[in-house]
Amino acid sequence: MLINATDLQFGYTEETLLEKVCFTLNEGDRVGLIGANGEGKTTLIRLILGELYPDKGELFKKSGIRIGYLAQNGGYDSGNTVWEEMQAIFAEDKRLLNALREVETDISKATEGNEEYRRLAARYESLNKQISARDSYQYEVKIRTVLGGMGFADRTEQVIRTMSGGEKTRLQLCRLLLEEPDLLILDEPTNHLDVKTLFWLEEYLASYKGAIFTVSHDRYFLDKTVQQIYELERKGLSVYKGNYTKYKTLKAERVAHQLKEYEKQQVERAHLQEYVDKNLVRASTTKSAQSRRHKLETMEIIEKPALPPTPPRFTFVFTERPYEQVLSIRGLRLLAGEKLLLENAEMQITRGEKCALVGDNGTGKSSLLKEIAYGKNPAIQLGRFVRLAVYDQENANLSPENTVLQELWERHVSWDQTRVRNILAQAKLEAEDVDKKVRMLSGGERAKLALAVFSTENGNVLLLDEPTNHLDLPARESLETALKAFEGTLLFVSHDRYFIEALAGKIFELEGGKIHTYPCGYAEYSAQKREQRAAQNATQKSVKPLPAPTKSAETPAYKSKEERKNEAKRRVRSKELETEIEALEEESEALGEALSTPEVATNFALLTEKCNRLEWVKNRLDELYAEYETLL
Repeated sequence: MLINATDLQFGYTEETLLEKVCFTLNEGDRVGLIGANGEGKTTLIRLILGELYPDKGELFKKSGIRIGYLAQNGGYDSGNTVWEEMQAIFAEDKRLLNALREVETDISKATEGNEEYRRLAARYESLNKQISARDSYQYEVKIRTVLGGMGFADRTEQVIRTMSGGEKTRLQLCRLLLEEPDLLILDEPTNHLDVKTLFWLEEYLASYKGAIFTVSHDRYFLDKTVQQIYELERKGLSVYKGNYTKYKTLKAERVAHQLKEYEKQQVERAHLQEYVDKNLVRASTTKSAQSRRHKLETMEIIEKPALPPTPPRFTFVFTERPYEQVLSIRGLRLLAGEKLLLENAEMQITRGEKCALVGDNGTGKSSLLKEIAYGKNPAIQLGRFVRLAVYDQENANLSPENTVLQELWERHVSWDQTRVRNILAQAKLEAEDVDKKVRMLSGGERAKLALAVFSTENGNVLLLDEPTNHLDLPARESLETALKAFEGTLLFVSHDRYFIEALAGKIFELEGGKIHTYPCGYAEYSAQKREQRAAQNATQKSVKPLPAPTKSAETPAYKSKEERKNEAKRRVRSKELETEIEALEEESEALGEALSTPEVATNFALLTEKCNRLEWVKNRLDELYAEYETLL
């Protein structure tokens, strides 16, 4: 057991935020914490971290527990390079390996069998046991694996201080994964991650040894990584076994059961009360009536279950159908400043299709949507009768100094105030919100207002850039429902893979300056991408063959007898090198695994032999790689 909470209560001033909260976190648990904004998710995390203390109840933490915490914007500043910062985590491993090398040198100078030799041998065996237990030989491999998966493979020499806030947060997550705490607390870990990195992170967390406690609005991520859902609602905590999808089923069943039990008891109480009222004054039935009254008075009352709050509602309609071909892109060249995003790109969308734009950060997804909306590029052709409606993730089309009511009403001046207020109310912007300035709204409120405005534009082709940003889970699901019911055409960018999977029937991926079309849903697209990555990894593990020489205008077609002879020798030698390199790489991997086995670790002579062999193999590989590069 890592954490045990019993009847926790916590509040600020006179307002109670958490009440009678109970849960137990064990080693290896995978927990997702969900709840509406303001329900106390961050407060609960701060209680676990020890930054706050409960007003009542007990919070037990295992002695010596190591907790790692990633805040939503949890980056850090450092003058070190990425590689230096990550290596600092393994200072003890480096010390052990250096000490082992020193002992090896001393052993080689000592006389076998004497007291000094035995002392060094014992020290050597002790160090090897520690190294094997910590897997110290692999620390650089671990660093490169995590940095590569999180998108820092080619940035190991960059100084951290020069990075953006989102990059620093990703780097903090790298550090936490390498530190491997007993309990990893992640607050919105999927922020700042592109789809490829998300896939990698999910696979990595699946094999993580410690417990994971994550707060996330990414339902796909929750489905892939957690086995329990903790829901904070109305000051209390409910625990559900399973991932997010299972939680939705279990919660609906729980609420239905509670409602049934409540209604059953209400009927019973009504019958008892009716009997008491009719028979209490009759001499012949007084005792039975008193018995029933006593039962009523002592009955444990079942509270009526609180139904989930009504989520916002959106409706998207249009009045005019466009022609079959609504969007055609041919030969598009797209720049962002001096950076080339797309070259000779193509894309086709027909009426009624729901399409997602995906790709790594910086590939141009939002820029492409803006270019389509701008409508001035000759490479982009809209079909006849297409009416675009555009949702901007920054909500830049909202006027900060307008009130909420003005923001919608000024766009539809012919509407009466009742109609405007009804649309805002459907978006869960209530009467107390409509007189607020737009600049005073929270991120979630701004997003709901922007969606309310967007829904009144009557577009038959909707362009949406990250429409789920700042929306809680019920609001996201409500938006999904509305867009599923929409009979027009969708093209949207989203990092919410659950949202993509629910809506998209076609995927456009921006990669390598091109638009790649996948005429399928997100699940099938993901499977194809996994297969592609597996094939690429298999290719990268093998040595690339020597490329065939190409003819050029500067290279004469005729080759002398000596040149042909040398070329033949070069091809033969390169083939020999490839074979030897492949064999030594396999041997190096096998030796690394053998060093961590108890049979080798406890046998000094065998351990020395394998360590010496591993060092020779690595040196030989360096020589062969160097020679191979000269042949290339």
